[in-house]
Amino acid sequence: MNHRNHDTSPGHNGPAKPAARRDYKDSVFRMLFRDRTNLLSLYNAVNQTSYTDPEELAVITLENAVYMNMKNDVAFLMDFQLNLYEHQSTWNPNMPLRDLIYVAKEYQVLTKDQTLYSSSLIRLPTPRFVVFYNGSGMTEESCILRLSDAYQSPEAEPELELKVRVLKIAPEANRELLEACQSLKEYMLFVEQVRKYAAFLELNEAVDRAVNKCIRDGILSDFLSKHKAEVIAVSIFEYDEEREIRLIRQDEFRQGQQNILRDLVHKKLEKGKSPAVIADELELEPEVVETLIQELRKELSGSVL
Repeated sequence: MNHRNHDTSPGHNGPAKPAARRDYKDSVFRMLFRDRTNLLSLYNAVNQTSYTDPEELAVITLENAVYMNMKNDVAFLMDFQLNLYEHQSTWNPNMPLRDLIYVAKEYQVLTKDQTLYSSSLIRLPTPRFVVFYNGSGMTEESCILRLSDAYQSPEAEPELELKVRVLKIAPEANRELLEACQSLKEYMLFVEQVRKYAAFLELNEAVDRAVNKCIRDGILSDFLSKHKAEVIAVSIFEYDEEREIRLIRQDEFRQGQQNILRDLVHKKLEKGKSPAVIADELELEPEVVETLIQELRKELSGSVL
């Protein structure tokens, strides 16, 4: 296959001291699988194929495609397929929408020298969407996310559909996949080491220890030795961001619970119930109910509660 490669990835001469960029960031997954040999191994593992020539694979990741300070991970052409591979450590049900936007940009680049008004059919590589997930929000080994899950008016046969295959990568999951791709297995083990140390150490020290231990144990040793400073910087940024997302979601959950309680208190007040009765019925401390009532009064200034 003679694919045009428009990958313009920068080099990997790591900084003297770990310093993650804040305008956008790479990820260790993206750095690792930018290597075509590793990426071909991953493709073979996912598709149960046995291609041997990395030159048959054309990386076409869009360098200007950035989402929430994160570049999209890997896009490549192989065997007349357009493959979009992403890694996620926090659960994201919106991956089909993200991939829809991204694949449209890819097709726009791939067909820029052709006219959409041609009488001949423009041939497109078949899209394949895969997410490698190593978070705690998924119990099964794999699942399918559909764009139609987000439709406000569901249809049995939606006119626009996009399916994303999510594969869990963890010591107890998808062992056949991990054994078929040594780079993916060792990446998973590296992540496990970071999380292990991060449970009781400051993040900077946890990442540094994880990198050094993996090098000693032969886990991604060549890759980590070559890109050590950059991997540490990226990992610190990556796992700090993961924590921030988790905290934001926890706060959203607490806020959602608070809003539900406030609505319940409001409804009971409208029925003429006293704060003491409301506290008893909702099994809340009287002080909590009084605080919720004060918040309601601020929101509904002018109303009689």
